[in-house]
Amino acid sequence: MSLNQNDQKPGRPMKPVFSGGGPNHLALLFFLVMAGLFIAYFLRSEAPAVQEVAYSDFLQYLDRDEVTAVKIYDNNIIDGARRGPGGQSVRFKTMIPYNDPSLLAALRAKDIMVSGAAASLSPWRIMLEVIPWILIIGFIWFMTRNMQGTGSRAFQFGKSRAKRYHDEGKKVTFADVAGQVDAKYELQEVVSFLKNPQKFTKMGARIPKGVLLVGMPGTGKTLMAKAVAGEAGVNFFHMSGSDFVEMFVGVGASRVRDLFDQGRRNAPCIVFIDELDAVGRTRGAGYGGGHDEREQTLNQLLVEMDGFDSKDGVIILAATNRPDVLDPALLRPGRFDRQVMVAMPDIKEREAILTIHAAKIPLAKNIDLTRVARATPGMSGAEIANLINEAALFAARKDKTVVGMDDMEEARDKVLMGVARKTLVVSDKERRMTAIHEAGHALLHYFLKNADPLHKVTIVPHGRALGMAMSLPEEDSYSRTRGWIEDRIVICYGGWTAEKLFYNETTTGTKQDLEQATDMARRMVCEWGMAEEMGPVTYGQEEEPIFLGKEIARHKDYSEETARRIDEAVMNILEKAMGQARVILESRKQELERLADALLARETLVDEEVRPLLGLPPKEAARGGAE
Repeated sequence: MSLNQNDQKPGRPMKPVFSGGGPNHLALLFFLVMAGLFIAYFLRSEAPAVQEVAYSDFLQYLDRDEVTAVKIYDNNIIDGARRGPGGQSVRFKTMIPYNDPSLLAALRAKDIMVSGAAASLSPWRIMLEVIPWILIIGFIWFMTRNMQGTGSRAFQFGKSRAKRYHDEGKKVTFADVAGQVDAKYELQEVVSFLKNPQKFTKMGARIPKGVLLVGMPGTGKTLMAKAVAGEAGVNFFHMSGSDFVEMFVGVGASRVRDLFDQGRRNAPCIVFIDELDAVGRTRGAGYGGGHDEREQTLNQLLVEMDGFDSKDGVIILAATNRPDVLDPALLRPGRFDRQVMVAMPDIKEREAILTIHAAKIPLAKNIDLTRVARATPGMSGAEIANLINEAALFAARKDKTVVGMDDMEEARDKVLMGVARKTLVVSDKERRMTAIHEAGHALLHYFLKNADPLHKVTIVPHGRALGMAMSLPEEDSYSRTRGWIEDRIVICYGGWTAEKLFYNETTTGTKQDLEQATDMARRMVCEWGMAEEMGPVTYGQEEEPIFLGKEIARHKDYSEETARRIDEAVMNILEKAMGQARVILESRKQELERLADALLARETLVDEEVRPLLGLPPKEAARGGAE
């Protein structure tokens, strides 16, 4: 990557692309020099070439009195001289293949000069003897450099691993966080304190020392913490809760102390601990006692937070999606004084999140982000960002220049239902049974008073499902009525009833439908007090998490007679739903078969295509007539 001089910021020196002189570069230079010396040693020029001859030829030279001198080493003639045909001296060497005791006597008889040679070292032997010393010297040099420069890494083991984000480039502000108006309002007070602490101290007010961000995964807790730092214009230290805990006892506590020391030195600042439940779980929990290292780390965290003075200008933010497992000492006033709920976005907030992320990709003119927002109930901000990315990927695969509404629909189906398995080979009989099953679900949406409108029905396999009927609420709802739940149970039995109606038997594809229906019916009886024969009473206690060490099984705080009545109430709800589904589908059998045939032909149908098949007016006309 080339660096243009015009890209340099005024008043700030340009950083060199490569800077020598560091320990790594010196070490590389050292090893290159040593390697060069070894190569030069092994490839150095030798003396003139010595001719190697057979031992039998040497004996012939000896008999002809041509040999003038020999040098013997290790029972071999390594260098000898003889007179050539023209009288010149020719050097030779030979290997003595056997022990020849008469050789020395023959040499003496011919008056040949005999000498010995010192033992010569093999190059490989030199390398084996020298290289270990080079490695030892290099290791000592590295350790010396590290200890002189930044201190030994062994002594850095207990230091904090917090990452510091400087105010460089584009900073994150509340404008980058769509929605979350209530959370922003709570955190705005923290920003005001960091900007102007005298405003609060004059009134004798004490700013919260710690703020705990609570919310489901993907709702933007970390982003909200960065926005607080960006709004206040202060340093931001980020560290995960798991970074504190190590194998060695005492390291986590040391890192906590170092983290808070960094915060004090850089005040005013924000210290953000992500996934606080990794280090802040209730002490003494679990089988066999607690975890010594984690509990010591938590104890040090409690001490540091309690010892913080509000005048230090340090605010502790933490995020978790499991506030129920945190130690009560963390949540008392004086530590995490305030809990800010970062909720799942509603329809308006989802549309705002879609607008922010969709601004990064080219969109077609037919994109209706309001419709996409309505089609994504229960999605978090991270899931919506993933949906936009998947839509862009789908458009790129089709070599399109813009992202269309069909790409958004396909991406939404992938995120909610899984990847479409269009290559799955399904027999015609099983395919028709799937169409009958899904048509049974879809048809009931139009003839139940409290059911949500149908959005799409498909027999294209997604994930582990061979088909799916999807409904979308007209608006977000945070509580459900008894009528809606009962109609939802009826819809769950639509596929089972349709299979029974056409084939007089059912398939294993009804498993998930029956599980959902049974779960909703049991919760109506045991949790929501919606069974007339049982009354507005809850039965059974919620199961506590095992790792808390409190309860390991669901409490059955009612008698066997009450359990029998609960089972009867559940069965009454389910049998009533099955009967209602059977009545509707039997009276609409022709429409049901027509809908199944259309699914076999087109595989996917939306609400606008289903209504004519059932003889129903368009949605807008139906709505106007109802009004």
